[in-house]
Amino acid sequence: MKIMEGFQKGVNLGGWISQFAKYDKKHFESFITKDDIRDIAQLGFDHVRLPVDYNVLEDEEGNLIEEGFGYVENCRSWCEEFGLNLLIDLHECYGYSFDPLKKDMDREVFFYDDALQARFMKLWKEIATRLSPYQKQVAFEPLNEVVLNEVADAWNQIAGRYIKMMREIVPDSYLVIGGVWYNNVMSVPKLDVPVDDKVVYNFHCYEPMIFSHQGAYWVEEMPADFRIGYPKTLEEYRKAGDSLAADLAGAIYTEGISEIGEGFFEDIFRPAIEKAEKDNVALYCGEYGVIDLADNDSRLRWLTDIHRAFKKYSIGHALWNYKEKDFGMVDESFAEIKDRFMEIV
Repeated sequence: MKIMEGFQKGVNLGGWISQFAKYDKKHFESFITKDDIRDIAQLGFDHVRLPVDYNVLEDEEGNLIEEGFGYVENCRSWCEEFGLNLLIDLHECYGYSFDPLKKDMDREVFFYDDALQARFMKLWKEIATRLSPYQKQVAFEPLNEVVLNEVADAWNQIAGRYIKMMREIVPDSYLVIGGVWYNNVMSVPKLDVPVDDKVVYNFHCYEPMIFSHQGAYWVEEMPADFRIGYPKTLEEYRKAGDSLAADLAGAIYTEGISEIGEGFFEDIFRPAIEKAEKDNVALYCGEYGVIDLADNDSRLRWLTDIHRAFKKYSIGHALWNYKEKDFGMVDESFAEIKDRFMEIV
């Protein structure tokens, strides 16, 4: 299987210019700085994934915000200085958000609305044009986590048009394309887009969700005090999942998977690996991680198992998250296992 060169070992910068509490210049100028990028490089990572929301780059009328593009360029130049590559991820676009806390969001309309899609393509054309001098350093991801399974065909059409447009501007950049169902690894086989040497299939992995998102306030019907360790048996996870929200079902209910451990990740990755091999493209996991409410020994065991699968199949990956957002690698709760994590990443 192909390898996404230069994007094998990364970390996300979530919470900076995406998923921020409020639009605040002070936050944008201080949450991630040049020193953070230096520290990431010194830890041995080869890239960062930079989520950015549309409203940092354009206002509600679609007018460009130069300051917002400035934050992206600052990050790119810092990465260049310290030898890191950069993946730009449009985390939200005008008319669409994956965010489960935005309960009134219509998560279907974007995929069938020509005007919303035209605005999406226009913004991406601007992003790509500005970053086109840096095609060997910068990769592009059109949209974070398409939630609904039923828009798979429509998303394939949009992604196909995106690839065609981007190839006219950045013919030598990686284009990282994810599937539906919150970009679940098991949705990769549903991708049907034009491929070339620099198209990459992307997925996120937080399986078992009941472990990685235990106590998460944004997961519907998740009790704040729910805790579970890793590994447990499939039967134990399924029994716990039966009493919680459907959003936590995930891969533990898939037929024919192994007991939880390294083999579990190989099992749920296998259809995506077969699809990538068939289409002769690289595979990349843009997000994975465990909430800071889990006990650290369990977090480390989970991270060890998923990394064994990543390495076995040369799957590039970016940990969620560098700082805060309940998953922060540099936060106090992660400090106990940080050094051990860096040995396995």
